Amino acid sequence: MIATTVYTGIPARGTKAKLRALAPPLALVAGLGVCCAVVWAGDPTTPGGFLPVCPTKALFGIDCPGCGGMRMAYSLMHGDIPAALHYNAVSFVVVLLFVWSTATWTLGRLRGRAMDSWLHWRWTPLVFSLVFVVWFVIRNLPFAPFTALRV
Repeated sequence: MIATTVYTGIPARGTKAKLRALAPPLALVAGLGVCCAVVWAGDPTTPGGFLPVCPTKALFGIDCPGCGGMRMAYSLMHGDIPAALHYNAVSFVVVLLFVWSTATWTLGRLRGRAMDSWLHWRWTPLVFSLVFVVWFVIRNLPFAPFTALRV
């Protein structure tokens, strides 16, 4: 039997219903766990590892908005918040927003109805795009204090 949407308005009751509701969030967390294990093992803060260099940095010599993201994640996994913020402050905030939206999504699946998070706000796409572009520009400005944002 193929299950239809989980958002039926009926909360997940019973072990089977809860497992069915939690399967996609658990798959997401498992995938992220594998990615974190690779980043942990690769130690992107040490040059010469097996993790790839950012293609934008390698080809054009500039920092893209995601540059330093793996180093930020590595520092975050080691509990070094100042280093994580140094490597990529915007990605740090995106991680926090991702945790929020994943928790909201999971709770909505258990309750049987969609729940609002920051992803549903009217101005989210515009604000996210503006932050992305501004971060890309200020990270690559060739004068102080912006040169400190390069990684």
